[in-house]
Amino acid sequence: MSVSAAPILITGASQRIGLYCAERLLDDGHPLIVTYRSERAGIERLKQRGALALPADFASEAGILAFIERLKQHTDSLRAIVYNASDWLEETPGEEAAVFTQQFNVHMLAPYLINLNCQALLENSTPADIIHISDDVARKGSAKRPAYCASKAGLDSLTLSFAARFAPQIKVNGIAPALIMFNTDDDDTYRSKTLKKSALGIEPGPLVIYQSLRYLLDNPYITGTTLTVNGGRHLK
Repeated sequence: MSVSAAPILITGASQRIGLYCAERLLDDGHPLIVTYRSERAGIERLKQRGALALPADFASEAGILAFIERLKQHTDSLRAIVYNASDWLEETPGEEAAVFTQQFNVHMLAPYLINLNCQALLENSTPADIIHISDDVARKGSAKRPAYCASKAGLDSLTLSFAARFAPQIKVNGIAPALIMFNTDDDDTYRSKTLKKSALGIEPGPLVIYQSLRYLLDNPYITGTTLTVNGGRHLK
């Protein structure tokens, strides 16, 4: 991918996969805008390397719209939007509606409003891309986290709708990962059980998501597609 003067926006870049992809894009010389909900050490590292870091709370419509206005004060163009921001919440008795609403806002309303309101910024860049980071769990559902799963499935649907709406100026695609990297507090039993869920049986690390991201950014003939990056879980 050639380096554009227009920045790439990555939402939710303070840790893990979002942080890794942000650092790799900086390594490749791309101007970068990142969002964060909590200012972790990773955000400070990105700022020191020249990224513009903007606080954002996507749990409410007001927070989403406030971020969009803040973003437009800093740039009039975007090379790409990588929507990585995510919440991993489990419904608890009495809190189901609040959890569902927050998951909907973060995984669907935020990308919906950001895409609509930033269309002109993307059209000021050639090429231009939107990439939604979804989740492989949307393929089969989740008994433990139906709100999370449903909102990620909705994000997959937004990928199709915006690809049709924004073509041919803006390509819109998605990435649906399964296990990419364990948390430090995951015990051996959990790790072993989880690895057995995929045909390849490995913890690949965040590089595979960056490779998928670059593939979608670099290829001029793909839109309306969600890449499954799950190690063959659908084969088990």
